[in-house]
Amino acid sequence: MLETVVELLDTQGDEAVALREVARRARVSLATIYKRYATRDELIVAALEWWMETNRYAGLSVPADGDGSLYARLMQVLRTIFEPWEQHPLMLRCYFRARTGPGGERLIQRGIDAVVPIVRAILTEVDSAFAEDLELILTGVIYGFLGRFADGEIEVTEIVPAIERAVFRLTAAYEREHRHNEPKGRK
Repeated sequence: MLETVVELLDTQGDEAVALREVARRARVSLATIYKRYATRDELIVAALEWWMETNRYAGLSVPADGDGSLYARLMQVLRTIFEPWEQHPLMLRCYFRARTGPGGERLIQRGIDAVVPIVRAILTEVDSAFAEDLELILTGVIYGFLGRFADGEIEVTEIVPAIERAVFRLTAAYEREHRHNEPKGRK
């Protein structure tokens, strides 16, 4: 059932998810759908959760300390999260709409549960005030890009490069200052 909903979301958008059509394509009764999901919105959220777990969070892990700069480590995580959307732009629009609707808080919470511990593990090596500022700024920047995409102002393929530029600009000065202040022999 969830695969059927994902296929509809991915190819036609959330407007195409009609419970009768899902039942027909999944070869289940409407009663079966309603036993598991009280509303169409709940079914869409469940399908999005399943898709995101499979596609966005599956390869997510804390990059090793030796994997490069703060910028490189953050971008490794952010690319893992956002690059799957480039191949599935309708899914991203559906996600953005669903996260503000009934049950959408589950989508938001799952993202927080998956991403925040990894980003915080990366940021343990930086000043705590910088880490707090960076987290707040990046959250706003990312939300802004997603909203602009959902509104049709930018293409899905513009999101990751824009995030990369923002992360680079936000981390470059910190890294430069940090390297400059390290004791000799530790650079």
